[in-house]
Amino acid sequence: MVPEHVSIIMDGNGRWAVSKGLNRSAGHIEGVESVRCILREAAKSGVKYLSLYAFSEENWKRSEAEVSALMDLMMKSMIGEIELMCEEKVRFVVLGNRSRLSDELNGTIDACMEKTKDNKVITLVIFLSYSGKWDILQAARRIAADAVSDPHLASRLSMEDFDRYLVTADIPDPDLIIRTSGEQRISNYLLWQAAYSEFYFTDTLWPEFREEEWKKALDAYAKRDRRYGKTK
Repeated sequence: MVPEHVSIIMDGNGRWAVSKGLNRSAGHIEGVESVRCILREAAKSGVKYLSLYAFSEENWKRSEAEVSALMDLMMKSMIGEIELMCEEKVRFVVLGNRSRLSDELNGTIDACMEKTKDNKVITLVIFLSYSGKWDILQAARRIAADAVSDPHLASRLSMEDFDRYLVTADIPDPDLIIRTSGEQRISNYLLWQAAYSEFYFTDTLWPEFREEEWKKALDAYAKRDRRYGKTK
């Protein structure tokens, strides 16, 4: 049983770097190598959507130097990987509160999304400046705005209708959510979408999460019995 959508909370870059006596930014750079590796493995495994929690709304509270380094790395990575994504037929999508991103970064994101929009092998979703509470709030605000011209909207709103107001409207809910580094919490991530996701926690730090760890996670998922509240 191969999950259609695997989502990863990439955690442990800083701790990996500190353990090696390096600057925290070195951990983020090494983490990009894990992204490349896991994207290849996901495509080989038959996964159709791989999403990565790259930067949360709360991460803006980090030091200005670290945030700046992360955004710079994000832009350089997109520019450096775009041709390979096209060759490998990877569709690239960024979701989150993009109003907080620089014009330059937003321009690069738009260009990469446009260039890869017709690719079909796998969709790589990067959650950038994202949080689950923010997503639900922005959906509620959009519903409220639509209700001004449609007074009966709220009374007939279904869960499926609400789904379409989330930024993930065109992305299936994750079947499996992986969190690295030993932490066992959701950290304000996909709060609505993760209602029936399976979770897999590993002590492995993200820069060391490669092919073997990926296979362990998928093997664990294959043994799960997903009943969605039903009995057999």
